[in-house]
Amino acid sequence: MKRIKAKKPESYVKRTYRTLVEHGLVSSFVKIKDTDLHIQADLEVTAWAFELALQYRLQIEKYIEKRPEFLPALSPLSPDILAPPIVKEMLAAGSIADVGPMAAVAGAIAEYVGKALMQRGCREVMVENGGDIYLDRTKGCTVAIFAGQSPLSLQVGIKLPASMMPLGVCTSSGTVGHSLSFGRADAVAVLARSTALADAAATRLGNEVGTSTTGDEGIKRALQVAQTIEGVQGVVVICGERIGAVGNVELVKLN
Repeated sequence: MKRIKAKKPESYVKRTYRTLVEHGLVSSFVKIKDTDLHIQADLEVTAWAFELALQYRLQIEKYIEKRPEFLPALSPLSPDILAPPIVKEMLAAGSIADVGPMAAVAGAIAEYVGKALMQRGCREVMVENGGDIYLDRTKGCTVAIFAGQSPLSLQVGIKLPASMMPLGVCTSSGTVGHSLSFGRADAVAVLARSTALADAAATRLGNEVGTSTTGDEGIKRALQVAQTIEGVQGVVVICGERIGAVGNVELVKLN
């Protein structure tokens, strides 16, 4: 199956969206191959985060060596009781969302790093991994939606109360980024308690947009399918100048 690369907007290539951060928290950055983390926490955590990201990446890479079909699979694989916990979660997320387990990899790493940082003494943390975010905060916040060339990009945000956290907010795009997508949505943002599931579901719903002939039809189809994926709390879909949402989502206009 041929992989088609979309032209990346300059703001994505340089990740300038990362300048839109929460004041009062400490930013740390960790990059290991295609794992690219921006962490905001109440502590400086770069060394811890690098160690943790490397640990979880190695678990996934070693599992791929034992089960080579894990990497290229575009549909769910059977569970494996002997797999590391992060791999089990990816397998489960892929099964629920009806996609391959690697569709959940960025969200899974973000969540596992975030949870481990909380266990090491952080009181609040946000871990972003290429647009997929794990949040565990003591107060509410707003997450901006980056949607490439859409005029709605960074103009719309999702307001998240503290009562919803910990929470995963993951975004898939058929026009931005390097991840495999067969959709054409500028952004599909998914909210779920499991960040791995949010990531996998975003991929599935982005693909659903691509099965329709118009943007309106694609948004409608994705929102309908979203309501059938257990564990998804809310979804926002952006195609060009069109936007649709379903579930527990409070949209706000950004300046």
